[in-house]
Amino acid sequence: MYQTKIAGLGKYVPENIVTNDDLSKKMDTNDEWITERTGIKERRHIKKGDGNSTAVMGVKAAKIALERAAISKDDIDLIVFATLSPDYYFPGCGVQVQEMLEIDTCPALDVRNQCSGFIYALSVADQFIKTGMYKNVLVIGSENHSGGLDFTTRGRSVSVIFGDGAGAAVLTRSDHNGQGILSTHLHSEGKHALELSLKGPSTNYWVPEIIADNPQGDDIPYYPYMNGQFVFKNAIQRFSEVINEGLQANGLDVDNIDMLIPHQANLRISQFVQHKFKLSDDQVYNNIQKYGNTTAASIPIALTEAWENGKIEDGDILVLAAFGSGFTWGSAIIRW
Repeated sequence: MYQTKIAGLGKYVPENIVTNDDLSKKMDTNDEWITERTGIKERRHIKKGDGNSTAVMGVKAAKIALERAAISKDDIDLIVFATLSPDYYFPGCGVQVQEMLEIDTCPALDVRNQCSGFIYALSVADQFIKTGMYKNVLVIGSENHSGGLDFTTRGRSVSVIFGDGAGAAVLTRSDHNGQGILSTHLHSEGKHALELSLKGPSTNYWVPEIIADNPQGDDIPYYPYMNGQFVFKNAIQRFSEVINEGLQANGLDVDNIDMLIPHQANLRISQFVQHKFKLSDDQVYNNIQKYGNTTAASIPIALTEAWENGKIEDGDILVLAAFGSGFTWGSAIIRW
């Protein structure tokens, strides 16, 4: 059984900064309201004409990760792409990345686990490497939320939260025993699926049916729905459980955590988890204040930024944890 290590990290966010004050010009909201409830001050949005898309941003992050890993694109054995906002209904973004990177042929797999997407993608890549099937795997999380949000007062409770961006990691086989990904832990609870969802257009509720059911346009199922308080309560419970599960599986405890990087869903969730585990500010990395919730991209963006800022050193124990639509949640324990 091989060990999987992260050989390179990269991130990309659009240049277009959208502040809370900018949003207040489109909807009945203000900086104080958004900051108090989410901790977010600004986020990045794709701007029309800037050439970005979910796949394009993923490629930009991937190129940085590949350069830092000192691994050629032609040495990539598998691409795993996590997103809830693909460029097309089909094909998935994985094959777009393969084409844009000019990789001759390689398998490309798309993961649709929303906010938990990067953890799920990381786990899939880890298993392929550990079993010896593949040596180098490119894992990407990327989101274009701004293309599908309701920027009116009706949609403000959701639209103020999300931002665009991408993060990538190059995973490779390592013989260093005890260093790299120690374990991953995945869960789901489908009975709450519609508490955080986007129901249409879909094969279950296609455009003609939407128009027929909503002649006045009052009910718009192609915008995201979130039962905020219910999601919050479940998130703080599952975050705690899956972090403890990962620690216990590796004979570790909270005192061993050098850096916790939670999915950037809401700063209040991260602060609750930090308080519960009695972690200092130096032991938790948050950047939702700058980027908003970038769903599958949030953990790789935060992980990359923490590494770039010298917050992660060799031998550190990292805990990655996420919770989101599905409900799905998961964690990864890594010795850097």
